[in-house]
Formats: sequence, structure tokens, C-alpha cells
Amino acid sequence: MLDISAVLEKIKASPYKELTITSPHTGVLTLPEGLAPGTQLHGPMGTWKEKPGSLLATLDRERNEKNIHCPEKGEVVWLNTELQGSFVEAGVELVRYRHFLSKEEVLEQILKQALHLYLAPERAKYYFVPAVDIKIKVSGPKAVSVRDGEEIFIMSRMKREAPLRYSGPEGVIYAVYFNHNQNVDTGQALIGVCPPDLITQVEDVVTRVQMEWKERE
Repeated sequence: MLDISAVLEKIKASPYKELTITSPHTGVLTLPEGLAPGTQLHGPMGTWKEKPGSLLATLDRERNEKNIHCPEKGEVVWLNTELQGSFVEAGVELVRYRHFLSKEEVLEQILKQALHLYLAPERAKYYFVPAVDIKIKVSGPKAVSVRDGEEIFIMSRMKREAPLRYSGPEGVIYAVYFNHNQNVDTGQALIGVCPPDLITQVEDVVTRVQMEWKERE
């Protein structure tokens, strides 16, 4: 059985993920003035995320400038100042930064280890069967119990639809990881199922994270 408390303590010891920004294509590199290790970055903002994140770099290719913006908020760890003003190839590491985890991200990490994840068997669009879909919309996913072999999905691919049966332990749908009308890649989690004997333990850690986790501004 997974030791959820140990997982939480491990995340607390390194409460971030480190991301690398590379050059998407060739061009002459310009790093923004003032950008340095320790600089705080913001991600896309606005109702529709229409405002880009912090500017990390600019590539000039044949007098066409391409700005590279930060995809998530964080803090600069390292930047490739040696290439300032130089021509760079595609795929060159430009900036590394740390994104400090939010409560929601911590919970997602823990739940993906604690729950049984049912994975998409192939790239396609997925839907719940009507009876399950209605129940989730009315009462939420935790109101739905599933058993091995039960038909709960519709897989839509190449304008063809096919029923899909759940395989795994009996339990409740604790998390849903896909959206309607969006393609899901092969191997991506569709749902996370919590066996009945783990529900109390999972609920306890959710409460603990909500109370104890301190987010960085």
C-alpha cells in the first residue's frame, strides 16, 4: 500500500519542478535586460490567458523576431548568457527555472500515485456513457462506482465510436483527467479510481494538504 504521508513529505523536501526553455528554431539570441538567477517570473494571465507570461528570450531570424515567454510562474535558476547576441541552433537550452507547486498540483501528484489510473488505450476523444455522464454532472465523479468490465466510456476516433470497458479494481471515480471534445494521447490517464478501503486515507491527505501547504507568491 502506498505511504501517502511519505509521498507528501518527499514533495515538501523539493516543492517545485524544474523546467527548461529551449530555442524553438534558429536565430540570434537576445536575453531581456535584468533577467538573472532569482528573477521572479509570471505565467500567462487574463481570463483566457491571452496575456503572455514573462519574456525570457527573443530570437531574430532574418529580421523576424520571435519572443519566447514563460509558460508558468516561477523563479529563474540559470540562463545561457554566454550566447547573448550569438546565432543559436534549434533545441539549445536558453533558460532553466523552478515552478513552485500549488496545492492543486501537489494533490494531483499524490492522487496519481494513490489512485488506480485507467489509461487511454489509443489517441482518441473520450466520453462517458450517458448514464455515467448525467450522474457526474449532477453529483460529481465521486458519486460513480465502477467495476472491472463495466462499460463506462465511449471512444471516438476517425468518426467512429466504440464502447470501452473499464479494467481495474472496484472503486469510486475520484478524479477525471480528460475533457470532452479534446483528443487524449495514448497512455494518458482518463480517470483515477479509489478503492473503498483507501477513501478515508485519501480524504485525510487532501485535507492535510489544503491546511498545511504554503504556496509561494
